[in-house]
Amino acid sequence: MNYNLTKMKKQVKTGKRINLAILLLIIHGLTAFAQRGLTLEQSLKVAEDNSPAMKRTRLNLIRSQENLNAQNAALKSNFSLSVNPLSYRQDRSFNDLISAWNTTKTTESYGVFTVSQPILLTDARVSLLNKFGYVDSYSEYSNNTNKGFSNSLSLNLSQPIFTYNRTRLQLKELQLAHENAQLNYAIQLLSLERQVTISFYNVYQKQQSLEIDRQAYENMQKSYEIIKNKVDAGLSAREEIFQAELNLASSKSSFENSQVSFENAKDEFKILIGISLYDDLLVLPNIEVDTVGIDVAFAIDQGLANRMEIRQSQINLETSQFDLITTKALNEFKGQLDLSVGLFGDNENLGNLYENPTDNESVSLSLTIPLWDWGERKSRIKASEASIESSKISLEEEQNDIILNIRQVCRNLINLKNQIEIARQNVNNAQLTYDLNLEKYRNGDLTGMDLNIYQNQLSQQQISYTNSLISYKLELLNLKIQTLYDFEKNVPVTPVKTL
Repeated sequence: MNYNLTKMKKQVKTGKRINLAILLLIIHGLTAFAQRGLTLEQSLKVAEDNSPAMKRTRLNLIRSQENLNAQNAALKSNFSLSVNPLSYRQDRSFNDLISAWNTTKTTESYGVFTVSQPILLTDARVSLLNKFGYVDSYSEYSNNTNKGFSNSLSLNLSQPIFTYNRTRLQLKELQLAHENAQLNYAIQLLSLERQVTISFYNVYQKQQSLEIDRQAYENMQKSYEIIKNKVDAGLSAREEIFQAELNLASSKSSFENSQVSFENAKDEFKILIGISLYDDLLVLPNIEVDTVGIDVAFAIDQGLANRMEIRQSQINLETSQFDLITTKALNEFKGQLDLSVGLFGDNENLGNLYENPTDNESVSLSLTIPLWDWGERKSRIKASEASIESSKISLEEEQNDIILNIRQVCRNLINLKNQIEIARQNVNNAQLTYDLNLEKYRNGDLTGMDLNIYQNQLSQQQISYTNSLISYKLELLNLKIQTLYDFEKNVPVTPVKTL
């Protein structure tokens, strides 16, 4: 008996511990899934840091920046040291000079120190070489062994002539590629801002629709209680309760559908900005709208002066011109001038290395003269020129598209401004109409079906007003993207960033 009692006590203690653990898990779960409020600015910041598209664009910007850094570093002096600690060679070959076979044995050790400096101005390369070594050589023919140290110091110049500056062109191409990557990052950032803003307000619309349907459902519950009390008291026909039940069920269904739409919109928004699907959130928009006056001519000037797509078209045009330069160098007449001056010394004793030095000088001029290429160079030049003309046309089209889009956005803003005023008045009228008819319904002068119609009208007008405010805000954002000018704050937008 005592054993069973002890066993029961242990089970009770174990059960308490399990219940406590479950309670802690529930509390932790409630904390983990606590609702998170996000403003539009916070959402944009989160999306910029976490969006997969922005991560890829940021990595591309980093790649172009590092390529440009590497090219700038390559224009500085390069120091290198090459060391051959030990080299042994034994060779037997026929010597034409003595008409006999001769065996040589050579042991060698040397190192080469080089300083190389490219010259951006002329595409030349200046290099300083110093080769220091030790040689132990034996020849069977002379039966003699030669040992000693040697050192060769030379200054060399290699200068291309009659051709374009390849080093300068490569640097310019990398600079333009980096600028283009910066523009792509900024354009992607503006595109993300538009996507996030649309999705943000879509969540807000679903959130508002849910609140409106909740209010409609609560109103319908109240009207249902009113008609139920009247029917129970014998003041209204029995058929009225059936219609009230149907209206209540329809209102509940609309409320539940709004809940589903709201949750789906939140999930899509989470994926877009790059947060966990298990995080619950609530958007906190600033829905207030201060309509602004827009000077169309000023907006167009801002767009033509600041739009990054125009600069990208100009970069494409410059790149096409670089391609033409490269194409013209195909099968071209060009030359190479090489100059070298140096000093050589050798001796068995290291201290007497330059006892009898020898001057080394060399001058070399080489020319490449094309003779006949069957028209290849001429055709490729024409193809490059056609590409340049195409880039010019694209630049003109981009400018015209910018002007057209800005004019359309300005017209839309005027129209949306009028729609906001109309929607606001419609909400006021619908609210007054619903309040009057609700009183009639309480007095028995209106059926439940008719009251449901007025409730739906009020809900629709509230949603329409919210949508008109959001549409105006989105069109203002569109104008900011089109002109790179914030007309709400009257400040220019500078989205290009350097990482």
